[in-house]
Amino acid sequence: MALSILDLFSIGIGPSSSHTVGPMRAARRFTYVLEREGLLESTARIKGELFGSLSATGVGHGSDMAVILGLCGHDPETIDPDAAAPQVTRCVEERTLPLAGVRQIPFDRPKDLVLHMRRSLPGHPNGIRFTAFDAAGEVLVTREYYSVGGGFVVTDEELNAELDETQDVTRHGEDPEPHPFSTGVELLSQCEIHGKSIADVMRANEASRGDLAEIEAKVLEIWDVMQQCVDNGLRRTEPILPGGLKVKRRAPGLHAQLAQKGKDGKDKDPMWAMEWVNLFALAVNEENASFGRIVTAPTNGAAGIIPAVLHYYDRFVLAEDTPDEERRTKILDFLFTAAAIGILYKRNASISGAEVGCQGEVGSACSMAAGALCAVLGGTPLQVENAAEIGIEHNLGLTCDPVGGLVQVPCIERNAIASVKAINAARLALVGDGDHRVTLDQAIRTMRDTGADMKSKYKETSRGGLAVNVPAC
Repeated sequence: MALSILDLFSIGIGPSSSHTVGPMRAARRFTYVLEREGLLESTARIKGELFGSLSATGVGHGSDMAVILGLCGHDPETIDPDAAAPQVTRCVEERTLPLAGVRQIPFDRPKDLVLHMRRSLPGHPNGIRFTAFDAAGEVLVTREYYSVGGGFVVTDEELNAELDETQDVTRHGEDPEPHPFSTGVELLSQCEIHGKSIADVMRANEASRGDLAEIEAKVLEIWDVMQQCVDNGLRRTEPILPGGLKVKRRAPGLHAQLAQKGKDGKDKDPMWAMEWVNLFALAVNEENASFGRIVTAPTNGAAGIIPAVLHYYDRFVLAEDTPDEERRTKILDFLFTAAAIGILYKRNASISGAEVGCQGEVGSACSMAAGALCAVLGGTPLQVENAAEIGIEHNLGLTCDPVGGLVQVPCIERNAIASVKAINAARLALVGDGDHRVTLDQAIRTMRDTGADMKSKYKETSRGGLAVNVPAC
């Protein structure tokens, strides 16, 4: 099925797109089922069950909280992050749940929200099952969902359709895209045939789905949230991140140091810009770890990379006197290019850490940022594809082993490192002519195959790697 830029970039809540945003959307979607089938009034109890990676790291990722909030009728895009924890506390302490926000039903947290630590559903490591019961204890309806990364939630049927590589968008009742592509080769071909940049290929496809001006306005809103996320991360006053690991918050202190260094003479430090890139990434991911408002880009675990690189371009590459309209266009070009590259990962591999490890999250985000930066720096489509390939090639095999099941160690620093890596990848590609030995398609295929070979303990379960070699307390 055709993917939009608004699928790859969506506003949500931390700390995880697959483990927080996805479960909240799945729970909310289940309430829609109850409403649609006229079962809301007869529902006396809801049981939620988390399987696989969702259960293994669910508490640290806030999956249990997300399910409760979704059943209460909240959506990750509109929920007030500051109101989320108090709402969950009320449900647990008062032992009631406002189903879909309209009807109070009994709620027993240990009984009604079960984490199956060693069981998985067949379709994907991130499985969720909801069952509604009537007052007599009879089952009214059961639904299973999969949170497949980036906040995407699908049923079994939708998962199978997503995996059907022969499907055509016209089978879904959609207008076919004017420039369809599912591989890097096809994307480059569309650019060559129509004389368009990658960003303009994406624009044309988006225009086939709706008013392009409205879509671009929404994309700029997403950029606004990315900027707000950085600002929020810099203004936090709590010295320690939540969750029990006692990880120190670094972004506010680093910001103060850089501000002072700027007064003392920034030109003395040849790595001045890179310091700020680190800061931007740290600020976003510390905000994510604090259950703040975030943009999946394409996931929450890798949410700092694209904002950090785009902040770098906006602040250190574009001239201060760049006209607003030109700045706006360049920012849109960056995000549309990044989205086109992200679509290749979503269609041909995975952006789920529970499915392919962190190479699918940080690796894909690094690749997206590298290609996007290369594009706005004047790179040709061939150079953009080269930059994106460099970005993923040097993240292949990256495991997802969060210490304590929290999106903090090594996740926060990993975003900073990958942001700098993306900038270097773009610069390497720009000094070449686009001709290179490994294609982006080959690298994406390798990432998918590597993820399939990777032991499950290295895929967002906190049962291997740093998660077992670093004490969580």
